[in-house]
Amino acid sequence: MTARRRRRAPPVDPEYRPGQLLDWRDSSHWSDRELPCRYCGFPTHLRDRRMKPAHKVCAEEALAIQAAEAADAYHQNGPTT
Repeated sequence: MTARRRRRAPPVDPEYRPGQLLDWRDSSHWSDRELPCRYCGFPTHLRDRRMKPAHKVCAEEALAIQAAEAADAYHQNGPTT
């Protein structure tokens, strides 16, 4: 007898609010050198987890866009098996 796989529900679109996604309290997200943000181009001392310059709000907005695109692709193409 084979096990039946349950179909996972599509991702729920959470209501996005700036400041709720990323925790950058760790000092590793700070640099003394100010560089342009990879998303908006304005100078920032902050670094993302890959040590690329990024404002926290810009990084959260990019994550929200990626999540929305993934949800759209899921709804259009269905789950991948």
